Amino acid sequence: MPVAIDPAVIGRIKILQRSSLPPLGGVLSFWSEAREALAVKRREFLTLLGGAATAWPLAARAQQPVMPVIGFLSSRSPVESASVEAAFREGLKEGGYIEGQNLHIAFRWADGQFARLPPLAEALVDLRVAVIVAVGGVNAAFAAKSATATIPIVFVVGVDPVANGLVASLNRPAGNITGVTVMSAELVLKRLELLRELAPKGAAVAMLVNPLSPESTHEIKDVQVAAQTMGLELKMFNASTLNELNTAFAAIAEQRPDALLVGTDPFFLLRREVIGVPAIYPFREFAPSGGLISYGTNIASTYRQAGIYTGRILKGTKPAELPIMLPTKFQMVVNLKTAKVPGLDVPPSLFAVADEVIE
Repeated sequence: MPVAIDPAVIGRIKILQRSSLPPLGGVLSFWSEAREALAVKRREFLTLLGGAATAWPLAARAQQPVMPVIGFLSSRSPVESASVEAAFREGLKEGGYIEGQNLHIAFRWADGQFARLPPLAEALVDLRVAVIVAVGGVNAAFAAKSATATIPIVFVVGVDPVANGLVASLNRPAGNITGVTVMSAELVLKRLELLRELAPKGAAVAMLVNPLSPESTHEIKDVQVAAQTMGLELKMFNASTLNELNTAFAAIAEQRPDALLVGTDPFFLLRREVIGVPAIYPFREFAPSGGLISYGTNIASTYRQAGIYTGRILKGTKPAELPIMLPTKFQMVVNLKTAKVPGLDVPPSLFAVADEVIE
């Protein structure tokens, strides 16, 4: 960079050039002024260079995109949600999003305690997440909907979201919310029919429900009507906390009804052991854990779809433009090992029509 010298100094140089013999004091003064001018310009150059060096990394950082943060709100627990959580990540990956690379996920778990969902949803809103994914039942979806009317919401529920007032329409959900329903509650009559095949001579059927779950409301009414039509004695067992669930399982094991129907509520996934009576469950996750039969939608596929929808929203699609996804296939899964437990007599016809037999 050329160094500019003060014009006054340059004038002194010209005077000295015209003089045949400049005074000694004048020469010394000239060189002193020249050195001072050069030192000032050198300091200015170094300051400019240092400022640019500091500004370059700041500019480079400013150009890097900020990773979006997704809020994952679940009424379930992380311990028993590994499979569906992996399916959700698969859906995100299909849209080009991988956690830790170009995306962060803020997990919030209610561990089966529905009362924790509203404050957890509000905490995600305070984080200013890009999307809230509300899963594990309709309670999580309602908590997210109550917490924000602007942040996009993607839900996974087990009921008809229109009939329950979650969205206005399946094709045009409107507002900031969309998602997937497994419509599991609507399959409860089919499960009751399968129980009748398991225990054709049975008269007493137990039903385990969560009274705090909206999914249970329609189920209970439908089962009560169907049980009366079939001539079955229906015994209800309620549980909305882990202690109540343990008490209910102990009572069922003690009373030994002819069959057990487990209601549609992910809360019951917190405990899945065999209880010694023919039982049918709404989700596949029960079968690998020892449940005799499950009949319903593949939950993992719905979480994967929620991941796909989340990726599309991150790329600019509005939730109102994404119709509510409905299940297209229902699965019956039978645990062969459980079927061999003494006292359980599973008809061979059920194995023949099962979509999957776990050995």
